[in-house]
Amino acid sequence: MTGRTKPLTLAAITGAHGVAGEVRLKLLGEGLDALKAHKSFNDGALTLTEIRSDNKGGAVARFAECSGRNEAEALRGTTLTVPREALPPLEEGEYYHADLLGLAVVTDAGEPVGKVVDVQNFGASDVVEIEKPDGKKFMVPLIDAAVPEWDGERLVVNSGFAEG
Repeated sequence: MTGRTKPLTLAAITGAHGVAGEVRLKLLGEGLDALKAHKSFNDGALTLTEIRSDNKGGAVARFAECSGRNEAEALRGTTLTVPREALPPLEEGEYYHADLLGLAVVTDAGEPVGKVVDVQNFGASDVVEIEKPDGKKFMVPLIDAAVPEWDGERLVVNSGFAEG
């Protein structure tokens, strides 16, 4: 699947919360409000019935398919995905992290560098993690000076940032 057709991940279940089947969530992307907009996840496998903030940057949720602590614990590590069509259209310059993952990376001179394996944000701007063919990884800020262009096929990195 390409980044533009695979489901997008909005959260991940980190474990059980209490004994009644609630789960703790690590929120990704736009956070709690983005998650609240959806009732069904993972192609209908999970149906959201309740969600609230945990006041720590995450959330606590209840799914119709989960009625006890053992079922909640069994969901640990499950990501909550929705189809791309279920999300609002992107504005100019916006993107989903999933669109970048797996892209081939080349320098502005056309030399192959590796592939995008992760996208992080430490506060200032998104940062792409690039893995070279030898397995070594390095990070590049997703700013025009470092990444002059990218599309659905490749990400171009300014040669000065490709040294890793």
